Amino acid sequence: MLPLLLLAIAAAPDAGVVLDVAPARVRPGDAFLVTVRGAAVAPSGGEAAGQPLAFWPAPGGFEAIGALPIETGPGTLPVTVSLAGATLAGALAVAPPDFPERRLTVAARFVVPPPPAVRRRMAADHRAFLAAWAQPPSPPLFSGRFVLPREDRLNARFGEKRLFNGRKPSQHYGLDLGGDLGAPIAATGAGRVVLVRNCWASGRSVVLWHGAGVFSTYFHMSKVAVKVGETVARGQLLGQVGRSGRVTGPHLHWGVRVAGLYVDPESLLRLPVP
Repeated sequence: MLPLLLLAIAAAPDAGVVLDVAPARVRPGDAFLVTVRGAAVAPSGGEAAGQPLAFWPAPGGFEAIGALPIETGPGTLPVTVSLAGATLAGALAVAPPDFPERRLTVAARFVVPPPPAVRRRMAADHRAFLAAWAQPPSPPLFSGRFVLPREDRLNARFGEKRLFNGRKPSQHYGLDLGGDLGAPIAATGAGRVVLVRNCWASGRSVVLWHGAGVFSTYFHMSKVAVKVGETVARGQLLGQVGRSGRVTGPHLHWGVRVAGLYVDPESLLRLPVP
């Protein structure tokens, strides 16, 4: 594959070493792939838009999946990689986010502060997610491109700005996929199950750890077909569409987390991972 964005090399240890980023143009909240081709040793570190890059061996070199914070402004951002005492330097083009906006009218229970008992449950759910995120550094547990967990209508995209009942602002950090109650939900890629929990807000929830700093989340399920610690393959059944948790109707909220940031799940699908 030809590099989508060829980056300048500053004080490179070898003229045959090439750094590229795919895709060449991203939006705030996107994931992207950084590749060092032709290097005989692993990069000792890297950074893109202020976020660290963790590399793993790949055919012909080393790769890392990076992530942009959703608050990133448009423009050109630096990408740097440390390799054998030298620095590979380049730039990442960031387009304006152009996130859609929607005004929603919902029942009062969706906008009023929850009672103390619910806040305690939410705090326990938060601790469970923190434990799920705390996986040790690992090379990819997946191979090949990621896929949609189900083919259905898109109800809401990542980054959508919402105003509930004219007064409560919110932003959407996942992709809402439609489906009837009981419709199947599949793993977006190979990985290990690190959380299965019935949460107050997200309902019956599953989190997969894919290695390489990547997690995927599946919320509001009616049934779960996997257990914590289980290894799953891409396309394997995880459970069924439901309306558990804090929702108004059945759907799958699918989220992706890279390097500690929620990113647009559709950007993960576009990554040319080997």
